[in-house]
Amino acid sequence: MLQRLTIERLGHKGEGVARTEEGLVFAAFALPGETVLAEVEGERARVVDILEPSPDRIEPFCPHYGVCGGCAVQTLAAPAYAQWKRGLAETALRNAGLDWPVEPLIDAHGAGRRRVTFHARYERGVAHVGFMRARSHDLVEIDVCPLLEPRLVGAPAAARALAQALAGRGKPLDIAATAATGGLDIDIRGAGALEERETLALLELAESLDLARLANHGRLVTLRLPPGVMIGNIQVFPPPGAFLQATAEGEAAIARLVAKGVGDKAKNVADLFCGVGAFALRLAAQARVTAIDSDVAAVEALDRAARTARGLRPISAQARDLFRRPLDVRELNAFDAVVFDPPRAGAMAQAQALAASTVRRIVAVSCDPQSFARDAAILSKGGYAAKFITPIDQFRHSPHLELVALFERAAEAAPRRRLLSR
Repeated sequence: MLQRLTIERLGHKGEGVARTEEGLVFAAFALPGETVLAEVEGERARVVDILEPSPDRIEPFCPHYGVCGGCAVQTLAAPAYAQWKRGLAETALRNAGLDWPVEPLIDAHGAGRRRVTFHARYERGVAHVGFMRARSHDLVEIDVCPLLEPRLVGAPAAARALAQALAGRGKPLDIAATAATGGLDIDIRGAGALEERETLALLELAESLDLARLANHGRLVTLRLPPGVMIGNIQVFPPPGAFLQATAEGEAAIARLVAKGVGDKAKNVADLFCGVGAFALRLAAQARVTAIDSDVAAVEALDRAARTARGLRPISAQARDLFRRPLDVRELNAFDAVVFDPPRAGAMAQAQALAASTVRRIVAVSCDPQSFARDAAILSKGGYAAKFITPIDQFRHSPHLELVALFERAAEAAPRRRLLSR
């Protein structure tokens, strides 16, 4: 049904929000202040025409915008865009009952995204590679994505060739490509165990495409050149498919804020959910670091890098599932500062233990404002207050947002120690 909608604001997914007699309606690619004509079905709307455009509307730079689901907001002028993205953090905190200020948004797009995951689907034995359509399981085939850094320019073609080599399986694939120092580092997911002929075909392609490394479900297919990434001035060789911050500039910006939060007086620091050491390897320039993550291969990569780097304080790299076995209060109290950077779901159990600890400085890094606000509320109830909360945008034109915050416990808010009877 066609309706005339007035867009009030952008929602947390980047969709325009309109209010109707039936309730809220969400219109993708519409902007605040606009009047649009849209096909409305339930709470979803597809914009047919923009009757009154926003003064903040600009032209999109990508020909796939409006079809590809990778970018939610590409037509909003920079000042209004930054205000919306900062507002995502403000709204999440407010909904959690926290009245803490949020600093201005830091643009950390830099040279572009250094990692990307393509989806592969098949039609009559022909591989099609790209991203998913907005709110759909249909594929948008792409050859170029302007958000990727230059070293990934050949990644779409490489992903398509690799997918075609596995066309006999007909299975949907996810093909993750990372820009490494040795070239493209690619991990294929979804194919299952490979047959010998498939492995041989992939080996030939890795050679012809000049890939640094090729893996299948994290298992090495071939290693041609060391696929390194630089963490500061230290080279690390992550395992296939390892987590990295989306942009190199994003990692550097987050790390600077982490170091600021830890401070220069902390001599014993915990880095929880450490991955391959984006923070630990930098913090070890001045402090002993205990780095913990459940990804054994990532921890081993961090340990190897720490052992070969010069000028670092000791790093104890440990594999431990912090969701099942979070550090307890006794363990936490041994540290001057704790950094924690959990996955999108946050770290409720670890936040609860931190809230009961006597750690003076806690630096939280998050990629989800809602789980961040939940964990921040736990720390707040334990007597911690945020000294700064900084949003970082390394996923430009999407609703994804990084946050870095410093929490400090006031001396008078320290939990009382219980006397243990003998």
